[in-house]
Amino acid sequence: QVQLVESGGGLVQAGGSLRLSCAASGSIRSIDAMNWYRQAPGNQRELVAAVTSGGITNYADSVKGRFTISRDNAKNTAYLQMNSLKPEDTAVYYCKMNIRTLLTSYVYWGQGTQVTVSS
Repeated sequence: QVQLVESGGGLVQAGGSLRLSCAASGSIRSIDAMNWYRQAPGNQRELVAAVTSGGITNYADSVKGRFTISRDNAKNTAYLQMNSLKPEDTAVYYCKMNIRTLLTSYVYWGQGTQVTVSS
């Protein structure tokens, strides 16, 4: 059984910073892409940032230059460093990982963590 546990969300003033973490546990053989999504009320879930197993990163235009995604393969953990936060960054943030176990490959989602940016 594989689980993803997120942490690091909270309330911050505009211009502030937060660091999200997403740790995967269970019978993991390897992890391909690690991604962060977000969903604001009334909006569709959108991709914020992604990092491949080789370390190649990709960002939504709205967060380029402010957010940084990284991964620690030894800890099966993804991070999202968020700087210069804006009220429009307020959303529930979810991590998604493509995880290979001994038997199969599957996409797993975290439970979500709330990020609220006040103006």
